[in-house]
Amino acid sequence: MPFSTRILALLSLAIGGLGLSACQSQREAPVQNRAALPTMERVALSANACWFKSGEAAFKPYRLAPELNSFSGRPRILAVPRNSPESRPVLVVQAEGSPARLDAFGPLMNGADGERIKRDILRWAGGAKGC
Repeated sequence: MPFSTRILALLSLAIGGLGLSACQSQREAPVQNRAALPTMERVALSANACWFKSGEAAFKPYRLAPELNSFSGRPRILAVPRNSPESRPVLVVQAEGSPARLDAFGPLMNGADGERIKRDILRWAGGAKGC
């Protein structure tokens, strides 16, 4: 199954699980906008704090390059080499539509941290905060 299909399926499960847990709670869960731009804004803020600003070893050689104002309707964030930001990105995370369909690709997804990156993205897209 292609990664983008898996991420969409996992995001659907996560969103469905959030709805189920909201029914069991005494408090009403806040409704979050699931469109592409608000989803990518949440992901970008958390990725910046948890991956880049925290000194995370896997992301130390890279910097965040957000491209949230996209005329293509696909807001995205990039991880690019810290000392060569014009170089090809090593990670691209993008979303489109409402509800957002996420896609993440690049050499970092194929490395040892690929699964953790995917879990982080899905968690943040679903509205979770924190690292």
